[in-house]
Order: sequence, then C-alpha cells, then structure tokens
Amino acid sequence: MKEEFKIAWRNLWRNKRRTLITSASVFFAVFFAVIMRSYQLGSYDHMINNFIESFTGYLQIQHAKYQDNPFIDNSFDYNDPFALTILNADKVVSVTPHLESFTLASSGTQTKGVAIVAIDPVKEKNFSDPESKLVKYRITDEAVKRMKDTGRFPDVVMDKVVRNLGRSYTSSGRLELELGLASEDNIRYMPEILSCSGVSNGYLANDDQGILVSDRLAGYLKVAAGDSVILMGQGYHGVSANGIFPVRGIIKMPSPEIDNKLIIMTLPSAQEFFDAEGKITSLVVNLTDKSNRTIKTAKSNISSLLPDSNTTVRTWYELNPILYQQIQGDSQTGIAMLGLLYLIIFFGIFGTVLMMVSERKREFGVLVAIGMQKRKLKRIITLEMMLLGAIGLVCGLLASVPLILYFYFYPIVLKGDLATMMEDWGWEAVMPTAWFGPYFYWQAVIVAFMILLTMIYPIRKIGQLKEMEALKG
Repeated sequence: MKEEFKIAWRNLWRNKRRTLITSASVFFAVFFAVIMRSYQLGSYDHMINNFIESFTGYLQIQHAKYQDNPFIDNSFDYNDPFALTILNADKVVSVTPHLESFTLASSGTQTKGVAIVAIDPVKEKNFSDPESKLVKYRITDEAVKRMKDTGRFPDVVMDKVVRNLGRSYTSSGRLELELGLASEDNIRYMPEILSCSGVSNGYLANDDQGILVSDRLAGYLKVAAGDSVILMGQGYHGVSANGIFPVRGIIKMPSPEIDNKLIIMTLPSAQEFFDAEGKITSLVVNLTDKSNRTIKTAKSNISSLLPDSNTTVRTWYELNPILYQQIQGDSQTGIAMLGLLYLIIFFGIFGTVLMMVSERKREFGVLVAIGMQKRKLKRIITLEMMLLGAIGLVCGLLASVPLILYFYFYPIVLKGDLATMMEDWGWEAVMPTAWFGPYFYWQAVIVAFMILLTMIYPIRKIGQLKEMEALKG
C-alpha cells in the first residue's frame, strides 16, 4: 500500500497543471460553499438570538388559550414559589414573568398601536436586560451642528458622521464600528464625537410608574426621556385601561420589527393599569442553549411541573411559526444554491478525469502489458483521485477558517441604503458568520462523495482495458 501511495503521489505531479486545476476547482467549491453557508447560518442565529433574547425567550409558560387568543383575559396567577420550581429544572438559566398586551400610544398628534411588555426590572436583567439597551448616543442635527461649530473636525470625519445622521447607539463601541474612522482619527476625534452625541436616559425601579419606549417608536411619537405618553386600551375582563405615563428612557431593540412598537413598564404598574392584580400572560424561560434537544428536554421537564391543564409550555418556534418557516424556507434555498455550485464543480472535475483517462490510455496499456495487475492500477488511480480531492478540500477548509473566525467576532456592519433596506425587511443590518458546526464538516463528506462518483469512470475504463488497443492508441 505504501508503494502504491508513493506511485500515486508521483503521478499527480507528472502533470502539475492538471493537478493544480483539479485541486483548485475543489478548493474554490469548498471555500465559497463554507463561507456562503456560514454567513447564512450566522445571520439566522443573529436574528433568532435577537428575537429570543429580547422578546420571547427559548420557552414560555402560557395559558392554554393564549396562543390562539392573545388577550389579557387569557392570563394566569403568578407566584414566586412556582417560578422557583421552574428555575430549578434542568437546563434552565432564568425565569422571568411578563404581562403582555396591546394598546394605543399617543403623544401630541401622533398615535400608534403598540405592544406593552410588563417586567420585573431586577429579574429581567437575567433575560433581555433592557438597561443595557438604553440609547446612550444619537447622531442628530443638533449634534452635527455642535461638531461643526467647534471647527476641529476635518471634512472626511464629518462626512462619515453625517452619513449616520438619525441613528442611535447603545454603546460607544457600536458607534465607533459604524463610523469606521481610521485609527488615528478615532483616537483624536472620537471622545468629542461621543461628547456631542451623548444623551441622558434612565431605567425603571421596581415600583416605578414610568415606561421605557423603543427607539423607533419614540421617533414616531416624537418623545424623549422626561416626556409623557398616553396609553389607551382594554384591560382584564373588558375594563377600560387609560393612563398617562412618564418616559424614563429610550431603548434600542436589536430587531427593527420590535423596535417599532415596544413599550416596557413595571409589572405592578401594568397590573394596576389593566386591572389584572397578580396576573401574568407568560413566564419566560431561558435555557443554556437553543439546540432542539435542549429545548425538547426542557419543555418535557417543565410540562411535568405545571399545576393544571390551563397552562402549557411553548417553544420559541411555536410562538413564532412565521419567522421559523421563513428561516427554514430560506435555508432550503441556500442548500439548493450550494447543490448547484457543487454540481458545476463536479462536472468540472469529471471533465478533468475524462481528459486524464484519454491522455493516459497508452500508459495504462503499457503498465498492464508489462505485468501490472488491473486491481493494482485501479487502486493507484483511486488514490490519485483521493489525493486530488483531499488537497483541494483541506486547503479550502483551512482558507475559510480565518475569515469565519474574524467575521464571527467582528461582523460586517451594513451602512447606507443597504442597511436601511435590511432594517425595512425586519433584519438588523449586521452580517456575522456562524461558529464551526456540522455545516463546516459536511463539506468533507460532500467532496468525498463527488470524488467517489468521478472514480467510477476511470476504474470502469481500466477494467475494460484491452492492451493491444491501448498500445496502438
């Protein structure tokens, strides 16, 4: 076997051009397939994580009728001992009570239907942590004017600032990332940009009567911290729910769809507003990870702890079937594109094999004529094909690793019209890659299968080889 391997390796480099072309076709197929799939899965994970960690959680305990009729009447009683029991279940990280409903929000002449989410401000830090999403910087006309009045900013810096006009940021790091200043400009001008664009915001206390308003909704209602918003809706068992609530802070939600309609208030304040004393609509459960096995196991364990049949446990994809189906559909489209890419590459490799067999027909005839067994010749050609595929596969995977790692930790931030278009579709304008997983390792299986298919032709030709005809050829 060692001798056959040595012969196969030497045969590859007798015709370096053919070897490099074939290996390059496998290399580019693997490289582009891995990168494309990594970006696709990374975008899904980012969107799902934003939605789960900001709104639904991995699991929710609800009234059995709430999914089909999401009204506050379909709520249930909440108590800390029950929540503690759920928290002690396997794979559970946090348990957070929510009271959710819909109302009209009005400020001045602006009115809009909004989603109300009532939280426990302390426990919520273990789930969505709204305090970390408070807007700390905003590029406004006033901020731009203050920067221009200083006269210390060069045109190239001001152009980048103006391109982000109207955008808000929850951290200085995100603002630096989106501005994309050169390192020297970043060190020199960033402190003053932060000073000019900084905004004050507040969070909620446990017994607070105020609210937090999502950033896009605040822009529509034209409110800021310190203003008031009128809420009008229907409470528990049809009672009228009306009130004026001061705005404590503005939060920026990762999902544009949620950012357009969310108001957060404390649980006691919402229970009083909706006349639903002691009631909640959901108990949000966070898990160690979002794998199907973990979710199914946790759902089964928690279901056995429920006190009665009036409550049920639902997974995030049961709570968001449309989003889940969109992701599954788009994922299948991505797989089809990968299949097309590999099909094209397969015929490229197969064409190279056809050329190789035609060119080496006389060589095969000579080897068989001088006594080499056809079985041995088949093994050598098989090893050649395996080495060709292995070279392209390993190089393609190794070349993709640095890109996947870099863009996983430093994702691409889309800007300008493309970013606006992405956000209009309900996607955050960020493109991260996915961490290494089955999608990465499956490339080896696919390429191996392609190589096995291409082996059939030369092995079949060697088996049918007639020495005299081959020598004449």
